[in-house]
Amino acid sequence: MSDSLDIITVGEAMAMFVATETGPLENVEHFIKRVAGAELNVATGLARLGFRVGWVSRVGNDSHGRYVLECLKREGIDTRAVTIDDRYPTGFQLKSKAENGTDPIVEYFRKGSAASHLSVEDAGYIGFNSARHLHLSGVAAALSETSLALLNHAASLFRSQGKTISFDPNLRPVLWKSEAQMVEQLNKLAFQANWVLPGINEGEILTGYRQPEAIADFYLDHGVTCVAIKTGADGAWFKTAQGEQGSVAACNVRHVVDTVGAGDGFAVGVISGLLDGLSIRDAVRRGNTIGALAIQVQGDSEGLPTRAELAASESTLCV
Repeated sequence: MSDSLDIITVGEAMAMFVATETGPLENVEHFIKRVAGAELNVATGLARLGFRVGWVSRVGNDSHGRYVLECLKREGIDTRAVTIDDRYPTGFQLKSKAENGTDPIVEYFRKGSAASHLSVEDAGYIGFNSARHLHLSGVAAALSETSLALLNHAASLFRSQGKTISFDPNLRPVLWKSEAQMVEQLNKLAFQANWVLPGINEGEILTGYRQPEAIADFYLDHGVTCVAIKTGADGAWFKTAQGEQGSVAACNVRHVVDTVGAGDGFAVGVISGLLDGLSIRDAVRRGNTIGALAIQVQGDSEGLPTRAELAASESTLCV
């Protein structure tokens, strides 16, 4: 691949075993293997839309790690910044098969994983200097103190170069020592970003406000240029530093299969739209569209579209 990239993402990729039958995970005997990770879902979605995406991570020198790398390569994601770590394993997760649009049960086996040992040393990759956009998530920030330091370093670097940064809080309270620490550290990252993409409940936890405009103003007052908030069944709400604001209605989805990955699909839509030069309203509309596609199939990233698939859906799914 060329050293020139459009987007760099940083995070943990895990092997994921998805139940093929419903019921408690302890009773399931058959699973299918996939890859998972919030930042990886975004990287995959952007790569399918034709962006040149680089992935910064660590995997173990094991079968799960090799599987993750093969999946990344199949998606056309640049893996040169992925370190194969001989000391620590690749994380994995078990995921139940959900019914009727309910959230699946997910059990994580990631403590002490290779990716939790990400550090500022992993920022030496050439892509950090060549890419024009950086996408960060609160998941990687929660993995360890060294991983958090890497994200802050990357954000500082991109900001100093005048490049754009997007941030999805993706709250994982169980990975933090306290809610107060989570709020402080994630807001510190968010304040360095250009585009912040919280869910309405995440926004309330991080800002103390419930109304979308108050959440947006909290971040805009700290230098963020655009805030797009997922508001569940209502769709999304946005506001920019220039004062443009409004809501975008949700798409009409008749049959929800798997809710995991909807927020990542929204991020793919907003980020790709803004990088394509769309207006913020149209970018948020694309976010709603891709989020809606993501929840209609089983799997975290299986529903993320190509350009052709997106074009077909934009004219029919969210109008």
